Order: sequence, then structure tokens, then C-alpha cells
Amino acid sequence: MREYDAYLIDLDGTIYQGTKPIPAAKRFISKLQKANIPYLFVTNNSTKTPADVARNLSINHDIPTSSNQVYTSALATADYLAKAATPGHQTVYMIGEEGLKVSLSDADFNLIGDDRADYVVTGLDRQLTYAKLANATLAIQKGARFIATNADTNLPSERGMLPGAGTIVQALQTATNVKPTIIAKPSLPIMTGALSRLGNPQHPIMVGDNYHTDILAGINAKIDTLLVYSGVSTPEQIQKMLLKPTHSVQNLDEWEL
Repeated sequence: MREYDAYLIDLDGTIYQGTKPIPAAKRFISKLQKANIPYLFVTNNSTKTPADVARNLSINHDIPTSSNQVYTSALATADYLAKAATPGHQTVYMIGEEGLKVSLSDADFNLIGDDRADYVVTGLDRQLTYAKLANATLAIQKGARFIATNADTNLPSERGMLPGAGTIVQALQTATNVKPTIIAKPSLPIMTGALSRLGNPQHPIMVGDNYHTDILAGINAKIDTLLVYSGVSTPEQIQKMLLKPTHSVQNLDEWEL
């Protein structure tokens, strides 16, 4: 088996299940730490800052984590825009929450409250209003570039599967007939950004529980993948897929570095 020099690792379903820890995941991270193998937690969630995610891992899951070990779709969006934007064209109309706001502001984008923006950037927004949708729609119609942090249709919760950021994306796409550039897994921009943050390792691997986000993200980035059956995808589902993960395990205790 190839030795991997860096790991990109999903969170929900891989490291924990909602608020419930996955003990094998903690042991897996401990092995990476002891072997001094670099890793980065890569999440489609744009609502939390890396510091918030790191705090949750450290306090609630006993996995000591620093903010620079977390790469959110909000950070990936800011990195993508920083390369795409030209001087004098850095205004953003944002639909999203604190994680996205902080990432864009830290990257020196000017968040404005009307439809004169150069970019419309949307993530999950649990305070979504019609006025926000209207402003974003008008801005896109006037030529603003449409960027979506992620297109996840649902958000798992104790109550069930709630509407995700993808429902907002679909509303704007319906209103404007414009398809957005999507940043998060399984799209390529988040993987390009994450690999860059790790120094573009020679033999990285993507680890996750969801074939349609994590594993396809690795396949799209042309890197090896490890599917763990602790979350979304099942062996029966994977049998039907034309493109298979490079490796699969029932739990992360089975994985040898």
C-alpha cells in the first residue's frame, strides 16, 4: 500500500456524527499526529470560522486542533476570489453567516448591502429573507458573478434533514437562470485550495464518509481516496458506482498509515 504524505479529512460522518464522537476517528488522528503526517480537516460548512471548528474538535471531541488545521468552504471561497478578483472589483453581496463573513472580510473583500456588487456569494443562511434573495437576484442580473460556497441540499440535524445551502443556490439559479461557480466538495476549488495550504504534497489522500462529496472530490482532484463506512455511504451503494474509492474501511481503526 502506498504511503501517503498528507491527509484531507472530512468532519461530520467521518470524525464525528453530529454531536456524537467516533472513537476510531480520535485514534486515527492520534496516529497521524504521532507519525508527524500533516493533515487538514476539509468541510463544506461555511457558517463557522476555522477557530470555531477547531474549538469544537478540541473541547467536545478531545481532538486537539488549531484553526490552521481546518479548511472550510468559506475559506476556500475567499481563496478562490482572491485569485479571481481584479483590483477595484472586490465588492461582494453575501448571503451567509459568520464564517463566510469573516473569511471574506479577512481577504479584504468589501461586503455591501445592495445590488451593485461585483460578486454574489451565497452559503447557508439561517436568517434568509426575501429581501436578501431579491438583492442577490438583481445583482446577478446586473452582471455580478455568482459564487456558491456549496450546493449541499440538506443539513443533518437532530430534527431531521433540514434545508442546506443548496436550496438557496437553487432559488437564485431559478430566479436568474445563471449557474454558479461552486467551491466546495465535490467541486475542485476547495481541493485545490486545501492542497495548496498543505504545500501541494506529492501523495495526498482524501478521507470521508460520503461518496458524492468527499470521494468524488478526491476523484475530481485526481488523488487517492479512502471511504469510511461510518456515515452516509454504504457498501451496497458503492458496489453500484462506476468510479470506486481507492480504499474503503468499516472504521478508521482498520486503516494502516
